[in-house]
Amino acid sequence: MEGEADAEEEAAAGGAVDEAGGAQSVAAANASGGILIQWHITERCNLRCAHCYQDASPGEELDYAGLLAVLGRFKEFLSAFGGRGNPRRSRAHLSVTGGEPFIRPDFMDLLQVLGENRRFFSFAILTNGSLIDRARASRLKELKPSFVQVSLDGGRSTHDSLRGPGSFDKTVSAIRLLVEKNIRTFISFTAHGDNYLEFPVVADIGRRLKVARVWADRFVPPAAGSARKSDDRTPTLLSPRETFDFFSLMHEAGNSKTRRWLPRRKQTEIAMHRGLQFLVGGGTPYRCTAGQSLLAVLPNGDVYPCRRMPVKVGNVLQSPLMEIYAESALLRALRDRDRVCEECRGCFFANDCRGGSKCLSYALTGDPFALDPGCWLSGSAKDLAREWMKGPLLSKHSCCATASQRLRVFCNGGWKWRI
Repeated sequence: MEGEADAEEEAAAGGAVDEAGGAQSVAAANASGGILIQWHITERCNLRCAHCYQDASPGEELDYAGLLAVLGRFKEFLSAFGGRGNPRRSRAHLSVTGGEPFIRPDFMDLLQVLGENRRFFSFAILTNGSLIDRARASRLKELKPSFVQVSLDGGRSTHDSLRGPGSFDKTVSAIRLLVEKNIRTFISFTAHGDNYLEFPVVADIGRRLKVARVWADRFVPPAAGSARKSDDRTPTLLSPRETFDFFSLMHEAGNSKTRRWLPRRKQTEIAMHRGLQFLVGGGTPYRCTAGQSLLAVLPNGDVYPCRRMPVKVGNVLQSPLMEIYAESALLRALRDRDRVCEECRGCFFANDCRGGSKCLSYALTGDPFALDPGCWLSGSAKDLAREWMKGPLLSKHSCCATASQRLRVFCNGGWKWRI
């Protein structure tokens, strides 16, 4: 199962939504830009990756007619979503994935239908890349996806150890073919204790292959109660120290080979737009949009806030998606802009970050509103927090223009302002 979509579409749809749900909530979300739906059309895959969050055995899967029925439900949702508080019809972005989506023989037919419905949807593909040959790359060029995202988790030996022998060469070949066809291509990197030091290697590969973007997110272990259990192959979660070091590597990789004389569109972006990454990379703080502008739909039509938060909130073939979105207690709680975990309440970034990665918190504690376990600004990582505050990056946050005047320090176990 491939990683989440990059935050580009999420950021465009990331406005706050009131806890009350209903028309007012939908209008607020709509005003911010639209909806991102990650659509898992299969759980089957030709690889068995060590860090996969998919259950051990593939579940029920809709046939092609069922997929078209789900697509019809998406259109109904967008019509309702756009009709409440906003006269224009909303558009959505669909990130189509699996499992491995290319394993379905009808996948290209589905993409053709999506291409015929661009007034409703833009679409992208999330894949491991191993099934993309020259013929498929040529067909994708005709279908014009917004981008194709391919997973790469290290150099050859590391990637093959995580995804299977020979997978690195197949992935790199797919990336070359996509770039050759002028298809906007992203590389996705899943960071954990076994591979995070290799991000600069992947960033360098991305630059050499001339992809549009390399981005990364942290490994999320199987949630408590999941059918997918941890085993000897399951990677280790990054500690706060490793999280800090990993983000620093990302930041250095983004700055080390930037060619300032080239237009940005011709450079490979090293994107830092996921949970907590703004603490090192700067920029606007990322806020998890699961349940607000991000929904995941599984191969059987079940709806989750996001795929890495495996909590069923409904089924799109059994209830209107608008009803699920507006009435689900969990989705409404995730949209509550005032709901911040206790450990974060004194933090300057609390209202923007709102606790970091909610799927990671859920996986470890069963509570999506708990503190992100990688955060070094709360909890027990005080020495690391002091190190972070002494660094040169604090002043780079666009949300904190007066950061040098508002330096926060730990005092008696909590945050204290120094003006």
